Amino acid sequence: METKRKVYAYITRGEGDGQELLIFEYSGEPEQGLQVPGGTIGENEMVIDALYRKVAEETGLARENLVFIGKIHKHMVYPRDIEKAYEHNIFHFEYTGNGPSAWEHKEPGSGRIFRYRWASLKDLPKLAKDQDEAIDML
Repeated sequence: METKRKVYAYITRGEGDGQELLIFEYSGEPEQGLQVPGGTIGENEMVIDALYRKVAEETGLARENLVFIGKIHKHMVYPRDIEKAYEHNIFHFEYTGNGPSAWEHKEPGSGRIFRYRWASLKDLPKLAKDQDEAIDML
């Protein structure tokens, strides 16, 4: 069985009841749902390198405004309808910059437009593809 390795970044700002998570939706693709930055780890790519690459490509956030907190979760997903397994690696960053509450970012290469916003962890909407599976670990 083929295994696809994935990284996801929970990027938060604020503390306590005011803590927020960075989420996005694809412009013109509402069926993709709300998500967090992340994606596939390249062949022979180290997990941490893929994490930083995906965050940079998808958010446009400057690395110096992100404090790496650590890995918070890893598990395997085995969809019933396909012969493929997924390894999910979820990491936590704290955002220390003074960026806007919402913005759009165009991914280099694909041209996809990401619509970002900060969402309260207290009232977090459901994320697509079970990307909220480790929210309780923040």
